Amino acid sequence: MEFVDPEKLLETFGTIGLFLVVFAESGLLIGFFLPGDSLLFTAGVFAARGDLNFPVIAIGCFVAAVVGDQVGYAFGNRVGPALFRRPDSRFFKHEYVEKAQSYFERYGSKTIVLARFVPIVRTFAPIVAGVGSMRYRTFVTYNVVGGLLWGVGVTTLGYALGNAIDIDKYLLPVIALIVALSILPVAIEVWRERRKRSSMQP
Repeated sequence: MEFVDPEKLLETFGTIGLFLVVFAESGLLIGFFLPGDSLLFTAGVFAARGDLNFPVIAIGCFVAAVVGDQVGYAFGNRVGPALFRRPDSRFFKHEYVEKAQSYFERYGSKTIVLARFVPIVRTFAPIVAGVGSMRYRTFVTYNVVGGLLWGVGVTTLGYALGNAIDIDKYLLPVIALIVALSILPVAIEVWRERRKRSSMQP
């Protein structure tokens, strides 16, 4: 599973690999398992060490994130209801779509921004927005804001910490913390769903 290890991925594929992962995780069904948050942070750390060019990766990640979501929206808008009739597979499960839908019910259009920081949901949110025919101009606006906050923000955080401390000593614990924080909203959502189902049972 080296291809989901942020350090191994960057060492092997460099800047191009970084952009491809950000693009895939932002709007392709097969991208939900890729390491988004931890990869962006690690890329920032690599840039602080001089292994990557910070302005290039910051701008590139922003563009890749925005374009990825646009592709996801277009796919959802084109496929529409057929997506919900698709059987579960290794790369598609209805529960992923349902999670994204629950975020839309709770946060509305702001989901496009908030979903950037939630694994799995960030992959399926633009697709669900397309299925639901969210107004295109509204989607683009939130997409750009979300891509900026996530693609540039998390990368900048890694770059800042990489310059401020000896990050090599703490990189693995910090990545583990980022992964844990990323998974937390999903875990809370699952816990709420289970609690809701148990309360409905006689």
